[in-house]
Amino acid sequence: MKSNIKLSRTLPAIIILAFIFFNACTTEEQPKQKITDVILSDKDSYFYVDTSAYPKERRRLPIGVFDSGTGGLTVLDAIANFDNYNNLTKSLSSSSDNVRDFQEEYFIYLGDQANMPYGNYSKENKVDLLKEHIIKDVQFLLDKKYYDSQAAASFESDKEPVKAIVVACNTATAYGLEEIREFMSNSGLNLPVIGVIDAGVKGALSTIGKDENATVGIMATAGTVSSKGYVKALNYWKEKYGYEADITAFQQAGIGLAGAIDGAANYINKNAELLREDYKGPAVNNSEAQIDITILDRYDFNRNGNELLTKGDKSDMEDIQINSVQNYIKYHVVSLLEKIRKSETNNKLTSIILGCTHYPYYINDFKAEFNRLYNYKENGKNVYRNFMNEDIDFIDPAVNTSKELFEYLAEEELFNNSDISKSEFYISAANKHNKNNILDSAGLFPYEYKYGRNAGFIQEYVRRLPFSKQSIDDEIAKRLEESIPFTFSLIREFNRSNKKMNFLKENEKL
Repeated sequence: MKSNIKLSRTLPAIIILAFIFFNACTTEEQPKQKITDVILSDKDSYFYVDTSAYPKERRRLPIGVFDSGTGGLTVLDAIANFDNYNNLTKSLSSSSDNVRDFQEEYFIYLGDQANMPYGNYSKENKVDLLKEHIIKDVQFLLDKKYYDSQAAASFESDKEPVKAIVVACNTATAYGLEEIREFMSNSGLNLPVIGVIDAGVKGALSTIGKDENATVGIMATAGTVSSKGYVKALNYWKEKYGYEADITAFQQAGIGLAGAIDGAANYINKNAELLREDYKGPAVNNSEAQIDITILDRYDFNRNGNELLTKGDKSDMEDIQINSVQNYIKYHVVSLLEKIRKSETNNKLTSIILGCTHYPYYINDFKAEFNRLYNYKENGKNVYRNFMNEDIDFIDPAVNTSKELFEYLAEEELFNNSDISKSEFYISAANKHNKNNILDSAGLFPYEYKYGRNAGFIQEYVRRLPFSKQSIDDEIAKRLEESIPFTFSLIREFNRSNKKMNFLKENEKL
């Protein structure tokens, strides 16, 4: 039986054979199941949630937030630092009192790091598998179970369920929001589910006059772009709000960027010196994300160290592989502006929606690139200035998401009087105890296996573990500490307070 996935030559033959055997066995022997049915009905499954026993008094429960990786922490950080209202009155009048609005709430965060990036599932025709992952993320937030380590013999069951869910992932919002809401309705829980896409669009429209022609740039993952989630939402809300001018949208699929930010090996390798066979990012010969040699100067790639891997000299470049986050940003910003330039639109680019939760970590790099290209000249003439505002608004959907969450808690009288320092942080890791899993030498899912699995064969592909030195790379920890210091302090507090783990020392990153 042949696998329907093109297998990389870098995988050992034994892994390839095991992968094909796994596909054959699961396809022919295991009955397919819907994850929603398993959660609600299969009492023998790890994923079962007894919704009849769900807490009736929900005010004191935490708020659940999930993403495909660590990017959603930018959303949680925006919520955690949000201060637009009066905490004493909980009034919806915008009167800041210099006290964090969610100071007395606490959060449960999950990053599905083992299965990310979510943006690739649609490209590999595995949207059903993506939706299964998304519902499993929701199941975790509703349930009490987690593992305190990879080596644990059994799971713990002392995590709190949640009273509201924030889908802090653009791809998960685009493909899974309606499925989550339908599941909530069928389960009888009817918890609110807030997604980031509508919030981002509302933020962009707030910067545009109702009679102002404008272009909105959307920078998101390939999955979010292919879903057209932002375009649909933009068309819906501009009509809903009565915008009569011409507002056009241009999307750029950030192939490889989210993966590079989270250190995914298929997109970035800090030790690489030569072109890599397992590389999946933009390249000269990548038809989905082609580096155009004829405009190489416009990219202005950094060539320090191994940030750019090349074959051939600049005059005869055979191939290029990007190997730094900054170079990914350069490529994707130029690619977006090239689309707008070639369209010959008369509308000025007024705002950029950072439609992936990983991107706000590098908002200053995005701003610097757009500013550079506004001033970029060839033969004495500006290349991009004619269709760009000098001052472009950068929209982080997390801010509007915070507003929607606050207003829901106020309207339903669900505000807690707890402490934000009680927040908990979990991350998924490939389950080494699942004999069906195929892992590489680093204990991760190889690309072909990650995106070659089929929906419906319900099993524990991953374990959900607390954030720790064991589950978070030092480089990612450093980035979190620098970019979201308050939320990072909450992660550190969670580690300190988790007596079962005892992973921390004062001088360690986590």
